[in-house]
Amino acid sequence: MTAPVCLVTGVGPGTGAALVRRFAAGGYRVAMLARNAERLEALAAEVPGTAAHPCDVVDVEQLRGTYERIRSAWAAPEVVIHNAVGGAFGDFQQIDPEVLRQNFEVNTMALLQLGRLAAPDMEKAGKGAIVCTGNTSAYRGKASFAGFAPTKAAQRILAESMARSLGPKGIHVAFVAIDAVIDLAWTRKRMPDAPDEFFCKPEDIAEECWHVAHQARSAWSFNVEIRPFGETW
Repeated sequence: MTAPVCLVTGVGPGTGAALVRRFAAGGYRVAMLARNAERLEALAAEVPGTAAHPCDVVDVEQLRGTYERIRSAWAAPEVVIHNAVGGAFGDFQQIDPEVLRQNFEVNTMALLQLGRLAAPDMEKAGKGAIVCTGNTSAYRGKASFAGFAPTKAAQRILAESMARSLGPKGIHVAFVAIDAVIDLAWTRKRMPDAPDEFFCKPEDIAEECWHVAHQARSAWSFNVEIRPFGETW
């Protein structure tokens, strides 16, 4: 049998790369999307069964062309994970309105476009999963989150609308909120005194996304929150 296809956006050195490795290990062919072609090519050389697709998810025509190339070369994706993210800190008086608009394009509009591309193929197959990685800014508008929280809240609500529309057709849509500082080189450098258990491991995030994408139909989740055991919430 031909291996199924998973499409992952926002493939960077943390969660994105971990998602690629987990789904490749699980038998998927993984199409990797990000703007950094060099990083994608390096990961493709490292992980068998993957392919680099440099793409700016904000560019609708570029995203559509990339999806069609994946579909033609391999097959329509059975799993789509929207991991690309745009963010900026500051209160509503400090942020650049243009940055907020750009973050909306990455976080929300790209999810809309991905869903519109993938859903028809998933409907024909009678199965599929669309998973969006988010964070708890989607649930709370803290003062310094004005540059991205509105876009993540919109992303979550859009995903919920998609879930209600696609669920009865056999397509699982879920929102995985990461309430944590992700364990990356730059976050470790920024917080050198934080204990190891303070950070959320990218491979553990990927494992939960794998689980969500493969839940039994009788027990689907939509809102999924994950955090380190010591996180205050």
